[in-house]
Amino acid sequence: MKFVELGLRPELVQAVTAAGYTTATPIQERAIPIALEGRDLIACAQTGTGKTAAFLLPLLQRLAAGKPSRRPRALVVTPTRELAAQIADMATQYGRHLNLRHTVIFGGVGMEPQTRRLRSGLDLLIATPGRLLDHIGRKQADLGGVEMVVLDEADRMLDMGFLPDVRRILATLPNSRQNLFYSATMPKEIEDLIRRTTKNPEMVEVTRRATPVSAISQVVHPVAMTRKKDLLASLLKRPEVGQTLVFTRTKARANQLTRKLEHSGRRVAAIHGNKSQNARTRALDGFRSGAIDTLIATDIAARGIDVDGISHVINFDLPNVPEDYVHRIGRTARAGASGNAISLAAPEERPQLAAIERLVGKPIPKEDVAGFPVTADPRAAAETQRPRRPQYRGNRAGGGSGAGNASSYGSRSQGNNGRGRPARDRRPA
Repeated sequence: MKFVELGLRPELVQAVTAAGYTTATPIQERAIPIALEGRDLIACAQTGTGKTAAFLLPLLQRLAAGKPSRRPRALVVTPTRELAAQIADMATQYGRHLNLRHTVIFGGVGMEPQTRRLRSGLDLLIATPGRLLDHIGRKQADLGGVEMVVLDEADRMLDMGFLPDVRRILATLPNSRQNLFYSATMPKEIEDLIRRTTKNPEMVEVTRRATPVSAISQVVHPVAMTRKKDLLASLLKRPEVGQTLVFTRTKARANQLTRKLEHSGRRVAAIHGNKSQNARTRALDGFRSGAIDTLIATDIAARGIDVDGISHVINFDLPNVPEDYVHRIGRTARAGASGNAISLAAPEERPQLAAIERLVGKPIPKEDVAGFPVTADPRAAAETQRPRRPQYRGNRAGGGSGAGNASSYGSRSQGNNGRGRPARDRRPA
């Protein structure tokens, strides 16, 4: 279906067309009409299928039709800084012909400029949970005029330990509002929360939950843990490997791989929670422009990167939570393109691989690579199974934007994420 047939304003259709899109994706085709009617909605679709536009376009249209106010009339809550910035960029792009005001707030940067923007009058506020609660606690964010709220990447909120923050944010909003919840998967805990805070929501599910898109070619290369770095370097020399996103389980591993690959001929950068916001922004901008062709990331970037032209996603470490595999590889094959997902699997990671294959509903093809034998390494196994040190929350009382204060970012570090799982490499967003 064409965007012009969805009941969108000519200004929005013009902006979408200028961005290169004329035909709506299945999630957009089904969700936009419901959202335009002002009804509550739970939307579940594969990553990379256009969920952001599916909520942003009707949000902008309803804002343009309403009465201006000094307070935000719409709120989008999203788990990571990168995703918040991406949504803000799309709001600028799609709302270019509308007289609307929006801003984005997240941690890792100073609060005072954000405070000034909050006080200057807004139609749309885009925020990460931790920083939004900081502003609410300081009485710098008045959400009493919110008519529409979007919870983006709802399952990621749960995995990152945001559920208490989300409940607190929802409790500050007017009872009479439209609720829109979008995600790639919909865990029961999030679905229960949504159903308790909405009124007869419509459920739109355009594909089986947690299914990788069919345009992604998936393969597993079995390899000893101690040979993974060498295999990665070898794979990156292949001529068909272009813009590549490499996922690791820990920040330390991301830094190690960056140092190893710096002299390989690839243009490499790392992005993870210990990086400053400026460093993260520079790395993403370089990756988008092509100045960087290999970006090494922890799962903080699994849903915050929307870059056209990523040819390969490489899982250097298999994720502990199988749903993260789907979100990682969904960074390729965007906007109808094809892509490749390569996973390096050591014998110690067989449980993780089995869980992933159960989730996607089929075995992933295995291919040995000549010169890289599969030999279990007891030292690597001990390292993989070594208990992690507990992570602690920052002191909210101080507020501020320092790296040592978890509340200045967009998340909470926890020893357990509420689903019986150990906390992963989750530096706050």
